Formats: sequence, structure tokens, C-alpha cells
Amino acid sequence: MDIKIGNIIIGENHKPFIIAEMSGNHNQSLDRALGLVDAAAKAGAHALKLQTYTADTITMKGVMTIEDKNSLWNGKELHDLYKMAYTPWEWHKAIFDRAKEKGMIAFSSPFDESAVDFLETLNVPLYKIASFENTHHPLLKKVAQTGKPVIVSTGVTDQIDIDEAVEVLRKNGCKQIVLLKCTSTYPATPENTNLMTIPDMINKYKCTIGLSDHTMGIGASVAAVALGARVIEKHFTLKRADGGVDSSFSLEPEELKALVIETERAFLALGKVQYGIQAAEEKSKLFKRSIYVSKDIKAGEVFTSDNLKIIRPALGLAPKYWDDVIGKKSKIDLKAGAPLTKDSI
Repeated sequence: MDIKIGNIIIGENHKPFIIAEMSGNHNQSLDRALGLVDAAAKAGAHALKLQTYTADTITMKGVMTIEDKNSLWNGKELHDLYKMAYTPWEWHKAIFDRAKEKGMIAFSSPFDESAVDFLETLNVPLYKIASFENTHHPLLKKVAQTGKPVIVSTGVTDQIDIDEAVEVLRKNGCKQIVLLKCTSTYPATPENTNLMTIPDMINKYKCTIGLSDHTMGIGASVAAVALGARVIEKHFTLKRADGGVDSSFSLEPEELKALVIETERAFLALGKVQYGIQAAEEKSKLFKRSIYVSKDIKAGEVFTSDNLKIIRPALGLAPKYWDDVIGKKSKIDLKAGAPLTKDSI
């Protein structure tokens, strides 16, 4: 089912919907956040997404310190990390207004029910459920009951988790669901992205499927579109060197622009099943090969590989007739450089 938001249509037969995820890359500066909006719009992103939570709505102080040498956030207390990464709620309206002014759709991922209530006051047109919240059924229920489209990332889930999330959403009134294939490692690797899941998800869930892409670069996203993804979400920053909680796996403006361009090209290139010569190729037919006379030939003389040659252009007999021609006699005198035709044999 197509989803229409303003003048944008999200669906199987429409170009990919590109979401620039700001996350915490504003580095606690509203000016930088607004600069991110401007840069995302200039790059051609269709939507700007925030995350709506506070440290206290997502965790409690003292419950956990991250101890993972491979994590970007190793050694950080969870509450402190979220305090550093969150987008102040009082910034949301200014950011959303700037996005709308620039022609983008603006929305957010709520992380608890109070965030949904807040986002409803800003009249967001759709919701995103983050991977780490996709088993939070009370939140899913709350979001579904708004009646708005819901995008759900499917990282850190078994298939039964996805089935249950879809069921909760549908039972509570959500008729427009987008599921995003997602690997919740930061960054993800090409090897653990498993894009071949996308066609299977399309078949299983009968809804629009996309990719929440945490890999470096844009290759995985372009490939995902070729496999049927129609929504692409990528974290975005002004400059990775500026730092920030998600900066190391975020796209810079020129990369985001390339993502928009190349995913649309991938979509347009899919086309339809087509065999035969297209109208656009007609002029190119001339530059295929055909059989030509390579030395002067007298009437009655035998055609051989010494006096015939297969060259461009395609004004003579097609190369497939070569074996039929060799050993036959010429009906007329032929000059070198003339295309060989049936009338000459």
C-alpha cells in the first residue's frame, strides 16, 4: 500500500524515500542542528528525522556502564551517554519548522509514550520505531493509535518479534507500515547486512520494505534498492571529524547527495523485463559487425577467409552467415571495402 505524505509517495513503484537521521550529531548545539537540516535539504534528502527521549525516559542513572572494547561508547555510563546524545525537546519545533521550510518531511522516533504525546502536539506526519524499541508493545500501541504511518527498524529481532510488532500495530489501527531491514551494530559491516532478507520481507509482510543502513558509504543502500527497498535511512553529520555520538558511521553532505542520486538511479534502472532492441538502441545497430569484401573479387571467384573479413559497420551480411558464405562463388565483380550482400552470392 502506498503511503502519501504531502507531495511524497512511499511505495513499491516510487523512487526511494531518503531519510537523513540527525541523531545526536548536533553535538548539543541548536545552530549546528539547524545547519544539519539545511545541509540535508541541499543534499536532496526527503525527510529529516530526530530521536525524542531524555536520559530519564530511556534509562536510569547507575544501571549500566558500557564495557565493550569494540563499542564506540565503551566506558560510558548509559545515562550519561543519553544525556549527551539527546535532542532537547524545546528544539524540536525549530528543527521541524526549518525542515518544512526547506521542503522536507520532519518526524521523529519516540522512545516512550510521553514522547508520543509531545510529538502529537507538533503534528508529526508519521512515526519511526527504533530497533531497540520494536518489542516495546505499549509504545507500539500508543503510536498505532495515532492512525499515522509507522516505520519500524527490525534490528536486534527474531522473526517472531517482527511478527508480533506488526500484529500489535495493525490491531491498534495502524494501516500503513514500513519495515526496515537493520543490523544494529555501529558501524555495521557489509558482511552482516544480509540484504537478501529484503525480498523475503516483501513477500512475508506485504508492505513497503526499506533499509536502516549503518554501514560506511552508500553501496549497501544502492544494492538494497535493487532488491526492492524503497525507504533508506542513514545517519548524517556535517563533518565526521567534528565528532559526536554517531559521527563515525554518518554520511557527510556530499555523500548524502550521492546517496540520493545513486539510489534514484538504481530505482530507475530496474525498469522491466526487456529483451530485444530498444528504440534508444536503433542507431547503435550500425556499429555491429558484418561481412565485408577485403580484396577485389571477380565474378565466379570463390569466397575465402582471405578475401572476406568480418568488420564494422553492419551494412553487410551478419557474421552468423560466415560459414554459409565461405566456399560459395561471387555472382558479380566486387571491390574491396564493399559490404557482402545476398545478391552478390
